[in-house]
Amino acid sequence: MVVSKPSFVSKLLPTRLSRRDSFSSFVGIVKLLREKSKRQPMTSEGKPKWDPAVVDENLARLVAEANFDDVSERRRVREAFKEVQLGLDHCLFKAKYSGIKTNESYERNSRGLEVFSKSWLPETSNIKALVFFCHGYGDTCTFFFEGIAKKIASAGYGVFALDYPGFGLSEGLHGYIPSFDAIVDDVVEHFSKIRENPEYRGKPCFLFGQSLGGAVALKVHFKKPDRWDGAILVAPMCKIADGVAPPWALQQILILVAKFLPKEKLVPQKDLADLAFKETKKRDQCAYNVIAYRDKPRLGTALELLHTTQEIERRLEEVTLPLLILHGESDVVTDPSVSKALYEKAKSPDKKLCLYKDAWHSLLEGESDDAIFRALDDIISWLDNHSERYPSS
Repeated sequence: MVVSKPSFVSKLLPTRLSRRDSFSSFVGIVKLLREKSKRQPMTSEGKPKWDPAVVDENLARLVAEANFDDVSERRRVREAFKEVQLGLDHCLFKAKYSGIKTNESYERNSRGLEVFSKSWLPETSNIKALVFFCHGYGDTCTFFFEGIAKKIASAGYGVFALDYPGFGLSEGLHGYIPSFDAIVDDVVEHFSKIRENPEYRGKPCFLFGQSLGGAVALKVHFKKPDRWDGAILVAPMCKIADGVAPPWALQQILILVAKFLPKEKLVPQKDLADLAFKETKKRDQCAYNVIAYRDKPRLGTALELLHTTQEIERRLEEVTLPLLILHGESDVVTDPSVSKALYEKAKSPDKKLCLYKDAWHSLLEGESDDAIFRALDDIISWLDNHSERYPSS
């Protein structure tokens, strides 16, 4: 006889309880989770590591008093920090590129949410292809990606990005993903409008996803498999590494509680910047991305990410587009073994896997300057090759 594995929740709760007792037990579990959450070390959002010579008392107070669940306050803080960010001593900000036109805009989508987007276009040369970026969980499209986008645009590419609803400068409760599929639909809608512009007709179009954005990019591909000319995936979130995901027993409790309190920040987690950025100086600079979500994951969000990674792991063989995968071999945030599995199982005959020895999760932001630009050069070389070989239909 096969005996099913009892859940941790079932061990906590008696098998026979009145409705009132069941509710009391449920409330007790929530209280325990809240207490555990309070005992976690303060995140970088709660105690940023700023250079007082760069961030004065007024700016620090602005962040401390801001309610980041309110998008208007996120936008106000970002505007105040914009020049500080661009002046940071980081290779992505220090590199200078001429002849790049940028544009920021807000547009209300079909779900009634105002979404922020940005583009970087070469002014003097013909655009070789369009690159559509999907950002990671603890990121936006207006911080480190500014330097990445300018580098790619300087090579002749049009680069387009947006903040997902609930992230960065877009409307929505900060860091809350009630439905991962809804985010994918938002991305498809926004990118489709850009592609319909007559000015870009016939241009090859590539997806570019980083971390969680890799999962977004793959699900965009699943919705319309023949729509894209290729995808670049940097440390894609096809599976959350075991060292980051809560233990199985705790997951069972979180799944139960998430059904009733999806917006609660109760998921225990280490500071991702500490795990993702190899160089200490660059890790500390994450604190200047003031509108990035750095609090504990909301229960509903964590559940959506868990279900999404499980789905993608099951569907690796459905990936059919040309593929460039880049992953640090020492990544402890997203599992590099799943990138290897994606490379092996994807049905695309045109695929390349670049594994970087001793590199961590943030390949394009947190490594040495030489390593960052080496990875960016690998991306641009692949784009150059595929812009010629795969004309857009």
